[in-house]
Amino acid sequence: MRLATGARVVAEDVALVTREGPVYTGVDFTARPGTLTVFQADSGGGRSALLLTLTGRMRPTSGTVYVDGHELPRRARRVRRISALGLMTEVNSLDERLRVGEHLSEAALLRFRPAARGLADFALEAADLEDLDRRTLVKELDALQRRRLGVALALMAEPRLLAVDDVDGGLSDEHQALMWRSLKRLTDAGLTVIATCADADALAEVADTDTQGPLPIDQGDPPDGDSADSGEGGEMRLSELFADRGAAAGAEGEDGDDRRDR
Repeated sequence: MRLATGARVVAEDVALVTREGPVYTGVDFTARPGTLTVFQADSGGGRSALLLTLTGRMRPTSGTVYVDGHELPRRARRVRRISALGLMTEVNSLDERLRVGEHLSEAALLRFRPAARGLADFALEAADLEDLDRRTLVKELDALQRRRLGVALALMAEPRLLAVDDVDGGLSDEHQALMWRSLKRLTDAGLTVIATCADADALAEVADTDTQGPLPIDQGDPPDGDSADSGEGGEMRLSELFADRGAAAGAEGEDGDDRRDR
């Protein structure tokens, strides 16, 4: 089996502003297929929210994102079908009561289409976990194995865009370098990876011309000082920003586009 061809991601002056203040502002970059793009910020610096936005799971309050030409947030459903998340706190954490094989089986059931034979083996190998016993309980895994298992579970969806949050969190310097190598091998095989971290020192060991970053996440002033009164593009509560709410509000437009594309 082979990884799916990576997606092209273009962000144009994207910002997310809630009533509590800016989460991130001024995000502007292009990620070519088969490249690694890394954003850097401390905990609470907008890392998770940015990845959720770029994968169609959270709506920005201004700016535009295109993933393989699909505009966000208008085509969020399509982007979610071609993107996947590694482990993200309070979003898709591992269940420590389950075994590795049970998590893989669950990931296969959550796919949009039937899983090819051998997909779980391929996902584990691609995440550098080919020697991991599937009978192992999650609570018995070390931090690096957990992070890699999160990647393997994401690969079960055969995504074209993989988003990996907090790559360095809880890992030793040696394990950070190993994790970056795992992600770089995925991009070398054609997948587009966007990742976040607080400490990017170990990234230097794998960075090349197909690596972008670390790019700082800006939490400065919102792009429009009057955004609180600007209606649809204005400040909102964080709970109002998840893409499913936006999809529900704009379902007619997106569903209509889907019907025309069939």
